[in-house]
Amino acid sequence: MTRPFPDLTIQGRGVERTLRSRVLQSPLAGVSDQVFRKLVRRWAPDALLFTEMVSASVLKNGNGHRKIEELPTEKGPIGVQLFDHNPQTMVEAAIRAEAFGAFLIDINMGCPVHKITRKGGGSELLKNPDLAEKIVCKVANAVQIPVTVKTRLSSDQKGSLDPISFALRIQNAGAQLLTLHGRTRTQGFSGKSNWEAISKVKSALKIPVIANGDVQSANDAFRCLSITGADGVMIGRGSMGAPWLVGQIDCALQGKQVFETPGPKERIYLALEQLQELLEKQGEHGLLVARKHMSWTCKDFPGANKLRHALVRAKTPKEAITLLEKQLLLLS
Repeated sequence: MTRPFPDLTIQGRGVERTLRSRVLQSPLAGVSDQVFRKLVRRWAPDALLFTEMVSASVLKNGNGHRKIEELPTEKGPIGVQLFDHNPQTMVEAAIRAEAFGAFLIDINMGCPVHKITRKGGGSELLKNPDLAEKIVCKVANAVQIPVTVKTRLSSDQKGSLDPISFALRIQNAGAQLLTLHGRTRTQGFSGKSNWEAISKVKSALKIPVIANGDVQSANDAFRCLSITGADGVMIGRGSMGAPWLVGQIDCALQGKQVFETPGPKERIYLALEQLQELLEKQGEHGLLVARKHMSWTCKDFPGANKLRHALVRAKTPKEAITLLEKQLLLLS
């Protein structure tokens, strides 16, 4: 039986990479850590996942190594997304990430968050196409694995930057794949993702294009691919509290039977598992990280609102675990 979406191959300077899934998990700051990726991988064994964004400058200064040093312990393809405005710093970080086993290097040119853009990284590079092109060129020539870029349509609502022109420059600089979020920088995550605009960029490029924005179900993915003509979709905020979503969409795109969304008890067990693994990795600080995940995961069942309210106020790991275990008893 022919697969509806065959493997997608991208060629680096010296290494070819094959994507067996057309559904990618977006790098999410403060979310897509190793514990989260492990859960996503449970339902999506072939999908390309990403580390959280990694600051090239922070790596150079001797910090933030954990995000890439964990790579050899993981199964499946994991890309490393880097951000910075300094080409040489980006090159050094890319070489280091490649050495630790990155599946590919992704350069962030789309993040609208002020603490990223104020230093010239993320979507600030949309305002400086020459620098963006230089960064891609230097990184692509420094590593053997493929280099990709994630960006947005423009820096503002007026479309001061032509997304096709920018994308062509990125392609010509050596990027092997482009992920395009169908919003502008000034939109942030508000409004509607412009899939029609993604379609125009896709038509102009030779490299694969991944569509990002407003894909929160298998039906969304099919509609997005139909409108954009993209080579795949990237799932972002829709997966927060739903690490199974990438796997569900992947099954649908491959023509397989889509598994059911986990029910209330499964969600509670999932929240417990994630909490305990975060505690094991980070000690009591893991509770602070787990609070948002538990709040996202524990929903759509009787008593969920009350449980979430209590979980985000839990002062100790033991208190949070007790709350979850009591909820399991109530659902039995």
